Amino acid sequence: MTSTAVDPAGQMIELGDSFMADPHALYELLRRERPVTRAMLPQGLPVWLVTRYDDVRAALVDPRLAKDSAGLHQTFDRLLDDDRERVKFGQELSAHMLNSDPPNHTRLRKLVGRGFTARAIGRLRPRIEAIAAELIESMSARLVAGEDVDLFDEFAFPLPMTVICEILGVPDERRNDFRGWSNTLLSAAPVQQRASAAAAMAGYLSALVADKRARPREDMLSAIVATSEEADQLSEVEAVSMAFLLLVAGHETTVNLIGNGMLALLRNPEQLARLHADPSLVPAAVEEFLRLDGPVNLATMRFTAEPVTIAGTEIPAEEIVLLSLGSANRDPARYERPDELDVRRDTSNLAFGHGIHHCLGAPLARLEGEIAFRVLLERFPGLALAGDPEDLTWRNSTLFRGLTRLPVRLS
Repeated sequence: MTSTAVDPAGQMIELGDSFMADPHALYELLRRERPVTRAMLPQGLPVWLVTRYDDVRAALVDPRLAKDSAGLHQTFDRLLDDDRERVKFGQELSAHMLNSDPPNHTRLRKLVGRGFTARAIGRLRPRIEAIAAELIESMSARLVAGEDVDLFDEFAFPLPMTVICEILGVPDERRNDFRGWSNTLLSAAPVQQRASAAAAMAGYLSALVADKRARPREDMLSAIVATSEEADQLSEVEAVSMAFLLLVAGHETTVNLIGNGMLALLRNPEQLARLHADPSLVPAAVEEFLRLDGPVNLATMRFTAEPVTIAGTEIPAEEIVLLSLGSANRDPARYERPDELDVRRDTSNLAFGHGIHHCLGAPLARLEGEIAFRVLLERFPGLALAGDPEDLTWRNSTLFRGLTRLPVRLS
């Protein structure tokens, strides 16, 4: 994989390994000098990258930047070399609301939206707290043994994965498999690895949906499958695709929120001390973690249905556009001292997007994040990084911003 680089003519930026490790250095340059620029993804796909807050926020609600999966595939076919291998997701993994435009998007979101309202999510607080407490007890046993732990394996992954699987009614025996499939599928791994992960995930979810149809239970996935049997509602393929979206988004955002947020705290002991002194700051701190290093780096792909001008740059029709949520959330035109962590900061952010595609699970991720940081800070007030921070590695993904592991010392 190549490093982040600009070609001699200053026209194309390659998003490679150094970009994955630290996109913010590049974003600072682009916001200042080239807020809308050409870029090349590791898979060889040329895109347009937008980095300033005002431009990103406006583009998130611009209907000329479409998301329909058929249009996206046609655009990929035009932009990629004919002989270049790429992963072509089947409809069972792509016929969901993130890959659709109104009115289809409106129909799909409405069918599951009631389960993710702030009120519905609020009712889950006792169960989420119970799951967090169970995980903390397990970690405490490692404390007695004097062992370092990977916060991802012990807490950041099992908390949201258990919650979303209970909501949807997914059995627990394949949850680690699902984590592996998700990490591979959403990375810049070789085509064959991602294709294999996509096939495994599609096969598993198709069988799960079939089981819910044969033996429905009191869970959201059973309700989605039942809806798919009604006229003019979800098709069977849409039901599988919706399960895929909810499972992936339902754990990926919180995993990285916990990991990125805890790393930021451990690197800023004065901010950590403020949270210990005043736990009422935790909800505001979660918003600051989302702003400073949110779980989503580049929003999911859009394509220009017609020519679009952003920040004085005209993007032709049938081009892929990536909107950098990570860059927008550090724009100094929007935030004072944007590269500094301030758990008392009181402001909004674009971590979960904006407009009709604003993340459906944002209330759930926020609640899980709040509970996670409260219990971790309360139970382990001396929590510290284990090992050299320079040895930490970041996921090989342009979509999600997250560590591969976070070794910590419990105290």
